Amino acid sequence: ADTLNISTVGSSVTKGETLIDTARNLEAMAPDMIVLRHPSSGACHQLARVCRARIVNAGDGMHEHPTQALLDAFTILAHHGRIKGLKVAIIGDLLHSRVARSNILLLKLLGAEVCLCGPPTLIPPSVSDFGVRSTTSIEDAVTDVDVIMMLRIQKERMRGHFVPSLREYFNVFGLTSARVERAKSNVIVMHPGPINRGVEIASEVADGTRSVMLEQVSNGVAVRMAVLYLLAGSGETI
Repeated sequence: ADTLNISTVGSSVTKGETLIDTARNLEAMAPDMIVLRHPSSGACHQLARVCRARIVNAGDGMHEHPTQALLDAFTILAHHGRIKGLKVAIIGDLLHSRVARSNILLLKLLGAEVCLCGPPTLIPPSVSDFGVRSTTSIEDAVTDVDVIMMLRIQKERMRGHFVPSLREYFNVFGLTSARVERAKSNVIVMHPGPINRGVEIASEVADGTRSVMLEQVSNGVAVRMAVLYLLAGSGETI
């Protein structure tokens, strides 16, 4: 395949061009597919309305990250052989996480029982709309779960103080070996990356036998190749 990589740095976006005008210029090049990562939530939906090319959402703002959810589901399936009926704890900065939103939607669809955990300031006010349980106790969240999915604190998206300090956050919400022991014996520990050691996860857990983080990275290559292959002959948007 012929590819064209476009970054906002050095592009017409820095000169004031709108997303829609950028999309129309891309459309004029007659691409078969556009893979878009954008800081604005809903950007991919905007492109889909004006482009004939197939659009792959590679992450839009705090909205969604569909291919991350797909590779996470693939990784869970590879280890547990199923997703239906599994207990999954998603812990961390839920407010700013597009990964959390996509995983909640997909895992619920596949029959998993999802629990969200984080400080009250980092749990979305609309959490009840997700149809999942939430708690502010990590000990409660990880007890007897099959999957622990950690999320980093997205400091780059924060305007204000959401946690007292990173050290305090780790003491209350960081995943330690002792907390992992509360989960099932075959629990897997996941993280979409990049990880912040000593903030949301201890190094001994990140590097431990229950961590599947590097497998997620490897699986991401195969899953995203499959997405491109499947969409190459269709007109769908994911």
